[in-house]
Amino acid sequence: MIIRALTVGLIQTNCYVVGCEETKNGVIIDPGGDPELILAEVKRHGLTIRYVLNTHAHFDHTEANGAVTKATGAPLALHPADRPILEAAGGAALFGLRADPSPPPDVELHHGDILEVGKLRFQVLHTPGHTPGHVCFYEPTEGVLFDGDVLFYRGVGRTDLPGGSWQQLVHSIEQVLFILPDDTVVYSGHGPATTLGEEKRLNPWLR
Repeated sequence: MIIRALTVGLIQTNCYVVGCEETKNGVIIDPGGDPELILAEVKRHGLTIRYVLNTHAHFDHTEANGAVTKATGAPLALHPADRPILEAAGGAALFGLRADPSPPPDVELHHGDILEVGKLRFQVLHTPGHTPGHVCFYEPTEGVLFDGDVLFYRGVGRTDLPGGSWQQLVHSIEQVLFILPDDTVVYSGHGPATTLGEEKRLNPWLR
């Protein structure tokens, strides 16, 4: 499995270029800026992008949606509950910023969906709390989870933006993510990778 983490955009968001080694099919997860950097990584690995995936619609995860979908021809996928945020430029105005408008999503993501990308099978997990339509992407065979802004290394996503809910966030972490194997590697929207087992034991927000 190819996993390349790129730190992009004003808020230093983790964008992931993920691919199947055997078939060279891949996805781009959360293109939050710097499309030329993202597309160079796609080219470096010779990937054919099957989906551009947004864990949620905040601007720091969607800023380069337009550029990378145009360049790759891949459909954009988002949970429908986050579409209003996407249409409001990802909430950039809340921070006094302007963001490039995103094209509308081509694919609606729902809990339990399976996205086939070469030999990889990404399970869509609906994990509201940071935003109403936040989702994570879990590949059980490889034991990896791309979880956006739900759970971080020793941290959790903020819930003080429109549509956020602390109760929902905790439920998403404890009842959706923490039922996965402890050795699952978590690739978050910000900061370093961790594992679910580590965060169960050591995350100060969840004790």
